[in-house]
Amino acid sequence: MISTKSDITNGLESSFDNLVLFIHSLDKNQFESRPNGKWSAGQQLDHLIRSAKPLNLAFRLPKIIFPLLFGKMNRAPKTFEDLKLKYSEKLTNGGKASRRFIPPVINFEEASNKIKTYLKEKEKLIKNIQPFSEQEMDTILLPHPLLGKLTLREMLFFTIFHTEHHLNILIKENLLFRES
Repeated sequence: MISTKSDITNGLESSFDNLVLFIHSLDKNQFESRPNGKWSAGQQLDHLIRSAKPLNLAFRLPKIIFPLLFGKMNRAPKTFEDLKLKYSEKLTNGGKASRRFIPPVINFEEASNKIKTYLKEKEKLIKNIQPFSEQEMDTILLPHPLLGKLTLREMLFFTIFHTEHHLNILIKENLLFRES
């Protein structure tokens, strides 16, 4: 069960690193393949970079700014599993990435730089959460384009299972690619 900052740090390390290991295993055709017109592995990776960058920017805001911009917490914090279920429901009901999170075509030649960028975002994120107390993780809010206002902890939960969600898509699509 993921709950503490330490758990979150371990979850971020694991989810990001597992995705990178999988991407490293792909050849050019697998990396660029778009089964059924869906995103390629490169596009999935770019989407995750696009998701991590604004989160890293937000974590660097002065703490006093958060309630002014995003309001105050007025509900009980959600668990990792609760938030994962909410995200699944949103996807089932047609939720999709908004325009700024939709990736362009990514060529195999860009893979190495994309992976480096992604791992840098992971390192920044792990560093950026350290100054926040466990209490602040449950009281400071940020907006999420699909899920509404989330606490810092919830946003990090989302980042972990969002990464795992995209890795699972890649694994399924790669199995289909190999069968065709």
